Amino acid sequence: MGQITSKRDGLVLPRVHFTTSEEGPPRYSSQQLDASRQQQDGNLQVPPTIVVSDVDSSVSERQGSRMDVRRSSLYSTLDLVPQLEHYARSLPHHRMKSRPSLEALRRASDVEMERTTTDSGGCSLPVTDSVNEEPQAKEEKAPVRFGWVIGVMVRCMLNIWGVILFLRLSLITSQAGILLTWLIILMSVTVTSVTALSISAIATNGRVISGGAYFMISRSLGPEIGGPIGMVFSFANALACALNTVGFAEVVRDLLQEFGVPIVDPINDIRIVGVVTVTVLLLISLAGMEWESKTQILFFIILLVSFANYLVGTVIPPSVEKQALGIFGYRSDIFVQNLTPDWRGPEGNFFELFAIFFPSAIGILSGANISGDLKDPATAIPKGTLVAIFWTTVSYLVISVTVGACVLRDASGNITDILVGNITDDCVGLGCQLGWNFTECAQTQTCEYGLANSSKVLGQLSGFYHLITAGVFAASLSSALGFLVSAPKVFQCLCRDNLYPYIGFFAKGYGKNDEPLRAYLLCYIIAVAFILIAELNLIAALISNFFLCSYSLINFSCFHASITNSPGWRPSFHYYSKWTALFGAVISVVLMFLFTWWAALTTFCIIFFLFGYVNYNKPEVNWGSSVQAGTYNMALSYSVALSGVEDHVKNFRPQCLVLTGPPNQRPALVDFVASFTKHTSLMICGDIIMAQERQSRPQDATDWLLKWLNKRKVRSFYTPFTADSLRLGARHLLQASGLGKLKSNTLVLGFKANWRDSSPESIEDYINTIYDTFDSNFCLCILRMMDGQDISDQFHSEVNQGFEHDETVENDDQQSPERESADDISDKGDSDQIKTVFQNDQGKKTIDVYWIADDGGLTLLVPYLLTRRKHWHRSKVRVFIMGDEQNMEEGRNEMIALLKRFRLDFNDVIVMTDSERRPHDKNLRRFVDSVAPFRLYDEQKEGVSIQELRQSAPWKISDKEFEAFKLKSERKVRLNEIIRRNSQHAALVLVSLPVPHSDCPSALYMAWLDTLTCGLHCPAVLIRGNQQNVLTYYCQ
Repeated sequence: MGQITSKRDGLVLPRVHFTTSEEGPPRYSSQQLDASRQQQDGNLQVPPTIVVSDVDSSVSERQGSRMDVRRSSLYSTLDLVPQLEHYARSLPHHRMKSRPSLEALRRASDVEMERTTTDSGGCSLPVTDSVNEEPQAKEEKAPVRFGWVIGVMVRCMLNIWGVILFLRLSLITSQAGILLTWLIILMSVTVTSVTALSISAIATNGRVISGGAYFMISRSLGPEIGGPIGMVFSFANALACALNTVGFAEVVRDLLQEFGVPIVDPINDIRIVGVVTVTVLLLISLAGMEWESKTQILFFIILLVSFANYLVGTVIPPSVEKQALGIFGYRSDIFVQNLTPDWRGPEGNFFELFAIFFPSAIGILSGANISGDLKDPATAIPKGTLVAIFWTTVSYLVISVTVGACVLRDASGNITDILVGNITDDCVGLGCQLGWNFTECAQTQTCEYGLANSSKVLGQLSGFYHLITAGVFAASLSSALGFLVSAPKVFQCLCRDNLYPYIGFFAKGYGKNDEPLRAYLLCYIIAVAFILIAELNLIAALISNFFLCSYSLINFSCFHASITNSPGWRPSFHYYSKWTALFGAVISVVLMFLFTWWAALTTFCIIFFLFGYVNYNKPEVNWGSSVQAGTYNMALSYSVALSGVEDHVKNFRPQCLVLTGPPNQRPALVDFVASFTKHTSLMICGDIIMAQERQSRPQDATDWLLKWLNKRKVRSFYTPFTADSLRLGARHLLQASGLGKLKSNTLVLGFKANWRDSSPESIEDYINTIYDTFDSNFCLCILRMMDGQDISDQFHSEVNQGFEHDETVENDDQQSPERESADDISDKGDSDQIKTVFQNDQGKKTIDVYWIADDGGLTLLVPYLLTRRKHWHRSKVRVFIMGDEQNMEEGRNEMIALLKRFRLDFNDVIVMTDSERRPHDKNLRRFVDSVAPFRLYDEQKEGVSIQELRQSAPWKISDKEFEAFKLKSERKVRLNEIIRRNSQHAALVLVSLPVPHSDCPSALYMAWLDTLTCGLHCPAVLIRGNQQNVLTYYCQ
């Protein structure tokens, strides 16, 4: 084996060969390294190199298996220097190169490396790995990728140069005047420029793949906002394709009528031409992006020729025929007259004309929509979009000012209206000074020509009329083709994210460019359907609102990502501002309502409906959205602010630390606490993992347990903690769980039902945990399910040894064979959810509260919180208190008055007057028998000292201790008799938990807890507050 040997210390290091493949984990082998490159001046050792072969990369597919040389760091041969490949996300046909884990680095020892690499002296030939014997990847033609000029700039310019430029800009200039037309253009450009800056920032904040505006918004604001926009934006692009096709068909129809060769009739002519046109555009799209790009370049050239033709025509001296049309070339008096507005007709106001012009600016996303087909989207999208906006703005400004300086507003088109000699009688208007009398048609508003009356002014003013017609064709067809390509690209990305049902069929791509052929056909069907309608005025307004809504959310995405201060927001494009982005978002919404208020409301209704669907289903995607960053910031800010607020009894909430172990193994305990903490207070599921269990615990156990909680709709944190014992783990969790004021104040345990069969150490551990809880000034709840709550004893899985297995469930019907172990859950948290009693509707059953000791009110607060839940709201709460027969009514009235002051709406109070009686002998014997295995019986053993017995069994109860606590034990037995007599049909029983004395033996206290809750057919809760008020009847 080839080796690297340092003369300084003789250390032998291997040259590691690392490969990745889909079949297995990385493989390492040794290779020779040239000694001349290892040492400099006899002292310096160059770190060994690691050769990596990525046999699955697209590059290797084109060029064969390529070998990349990567160097290890100075610290270890496995510890690599920073590499780009380590940060590249896995993509189809790619495999992310992995760096060694911390565990691998810690286990790597020089001794082991020396043993595997040491060989007899001298250098051997390099050993080749099996990757060198793999066949060369078949060479394929590279996918078509576009630069910023053809891919973005040309596309955006073609979509911005629409039919409005040729057919409506002259009319807008006539009504609004040159100055207000410029204002309309600049206002539109302001919105689009701000949006372009936001697009540039988002596009340069990480790699952008296919999906365009949908991809940017969804990855910034999350699937809830991105999904609706993706659906609406895709549909809007399909409708825009239909609109532009209809615009082209209308021009063709007019030409057919002008030449007297109509096909059928005006409406059907539009339908026929439109369907044929969109079919041809579909065939071009199906031919591939390369053919589509060539077609767009052809359209671009035609448009440039049309512009040149127009500008040349403005400087050509007009003939008499052109003068009759109101065209007189550049004249200052015409320019001055057309500077100011001349409002006419129903569209004669500023915002109506603004609404007419603004749709021409919606093409700025055309380049971003094909982001998956760009060589470098991060560079192409900002550069191409901004350059396109600049040149199209210049063109709109130039055309508006040149047409306004050359053409009168009104002209008859009649050559006979020329003035002969100096006869100007009854002649009104600027035309009189130019030798033409257009007074009659101007006053009667019957002029058919001129800036205010004809949409063909640009063609009449140009050098060659039909070149402008060709420009109209190119503008409409290029826009239609651009939208026909954009809609399927965006929709394909949406389908692949699986946010909505029944659309996954359209996610499939074909060919080297991953063309969405199915989505193309869907877009074609939608376009044809709306072309056949042939009346799209209402749909046109809706489309403008769809695009404005997209602009608004793109700007808001940029603003929101900026204000969240997320470390992941690092766009390489710096020429943006969060405040300009916010301005763009607000102004886009304002324009939606100014243009067409009903279309704006319709748009928002659609968005909210789609948002509600995604929000309800909560797709399992994590895109690192700015919403997540904003949520973190808000939570952090509120938590810090809450830390400075003093606690108040009115705001007390039982914030529970629940020692569930793995939550899916004690669902009853989880459901009980969730019943009174959901939407109310904090819940933390604590899982104390014993040291011996840590090695067998799956690495993703935390993830799928959280998924289990989420699927069960339990609002809880999950905190695993490794400890040597239950007590030690609980003590640490009591001190460290939570954050600031969001810190637990109540410990919830499951009852140790198998305590009689448990080891003495286990009982001591359990009881000492209760002691530590009270010492920490925590409240305590212990839940006992009569049929047990640990569902793990019928299958093999790791169980928290601090909670030993409960008694076997008596009812075999409740042991479903479908229950799986934690290790056997194949879908990580999506296993069958086991239903517990706390998930059932309790009807009109009672919740019985035995308020034996005043603990501050927690014993009453928990049942009150339960009755606020849907499953418990019809349950009646009964409060049992201690009393005597003489003062029974007085004590009952006092308790009712107290409960009314607490506003708990508990009116059923029962006074227990027989609690002091001696319990039945049968029940007392049962208690004595339960503690018999834990007694020393030291007074019955002669010749043996108590100290010796204590040393051999320190956990046992001496006769003296048993007698000292005899009266307390009898009262526990008697209280259990009362509970069983009164609460046989209750839904839940809560009993005040006795506080253990410091000298009370653990086994005896455990027997008390068992005695208090035994014999019931419903869940029982032993509960104790920390002796501080949690209820008050004061308002401050």
